[in-house]
Amino acid sequence: MKKDIHPEYHEITVVMTDGTEFKTRSTWGSPGDVLKLDIDPNTHPAWTGGPQRVLETGRVARFRNKFKDFNLG
Repeated sequence: MKKDIHPEYHEITVVMTDGTEFKTRSTWGSPGDVLKLDIDPNTHPAWTGGPQRVLETGRVARFRNKFKDFNLG
């Protein structure tokens, strides 16, 4: 294994959006740095099951939009 090609791996503190903290090891920042999260599993809709938007794009959506005024049953 080559020497001096890997980043330094050290301990940092992660602060969640609700203020809870935990320590982990990372290559981010410097030893002892604090990483404050803007989005985490407590707040992001992908994890909380919050409102989701379905964007209709593509050929089927264009067809439906083009012929929406026709009563096609």
